Amino acid sequence: MRRKLHIPSYILQISLLCLLLSCQGNSVAKDEPAASADTTCRITLLFGGDLMQHITQINAASVAGGGYDYSSYFDKVQTYIDSFDLAVANLEVTLGGRPYTGYPQFSAPDEYLYAIRDAGFDILTTANNHCCDRGRKGIERTIQMLDSIGMPHLGTYKDSAACAQTYPLLVEKNGFRIVLLNYTYGTNGLPVPQGSVVNLIDREHMARDIAKAKTMEPDVLIAIMHWGIEYAMVPNAEQRELADWLFQQGVDHIIGGHPHVVQPVEVRTDAEGRKHLLAYSLGNFISNQMMENSDGGMMVSMTLEKDSTVRLADCDYSLLWVARPVVSHQKNHRLYPIGYPDSLLNSEERRLMARFARNARALFEKHNRGDIREHRW
Repeated sequence: MRRKLHIPSYILQISLLCLLLSCQGNSVAKDEPAASADTTCRITLLFGGDLMQHITQINAASVAGGGYDYSSYFDKVQTYIDSFDLAVANLEVTLGGRPYTGYPQFSAPDEYLYAIRDAGFDILTTANNHCCDRGRKGIERTIQMLDSIGMPHLGTYKDSAACAQTYPLLVEKNGFRIVLLNYTYGTNGLPVPQGSVVNLIDREHMARDIAKAKTMEPDVLIAIMHWGIEYAMVPNAEQRELADWLFQQGVDHIIGGHPHVVQPVEVRTDAEGRKHLLAYSLGNFISNQMMENSDGGMMVSMTLEKDSTVRLADCDYSLLWVARPVVSHQKNHRLYPIGYPDSLLNSEERRLMARFARNARALFEKHNRGDIREHRW
């Protein structure tokens, strides 16, 4: 499979600075010119759920002599993530520095970010209910760390000037112009620090952003939403109505998170025959949550094609389950694809993985709509 090159951070910083100076908007990957109408371009995108760090995860990852080791987290799914042209997930922690803390106000070690990058993720969203957990310092240091490794991001900004310069986020790759939007329902009651910017779900504000996004001449416009009710496995009326509104405004696809459990996926076909992907919630990507249905999540993928038109050619979802040390009897948390060989798991791991998969599949069989299928490992 195609491997992504992890270029040294100082080179990426210089490259990104040049792009910002030479291009309108924020273009994070400009490779080759767009294809002509008689040539078909393809790009594959992967979306992961909430990347969390509870105190149990932080303690388990600590190593003698200082530092943190997350090398076991993603090694069972890294090859799959790397096989996509672009992989996006939600960073549900701040990188606010010491003291490192879990719920209710997260600040994760920097080593966690490096592990996320090395797992193959290309872009992280930061507009979520925990983005203000460490105040202004947390917002700014998180952005600083992301910038230091050349990781494009969207959702929170150190000030309005930075937001205006880099949002919406434009990605140019494989002949496609992809624009990403990101919003959160709130910040757990914590005020947005004065001067900082957090993209909140506000229709007037979002309508302006969508209008700006359209001026960037995107081939596809994707909204990544932090919304819904925690632990509810079906979307509420507010999510459904907001999804309808976003599609009416011209958003092509919607990826959701926050409930910490998976919710249904729809592929809608509009009056002109165009397909639109709607994933209400991807659930947790990795966490220490242990309640039934919260100990796993999913990734959703899409393949886009472009010639005389741009279309959603294919999409699927992949189920994932997290083995906590108390269950696996290993030092660290491990993310497993559903379908990982039973012979390599202990009896309790097999039981809990099967429970998560059974519940998720029953939910999807009842509520999924349109041409969406499970990717079996």
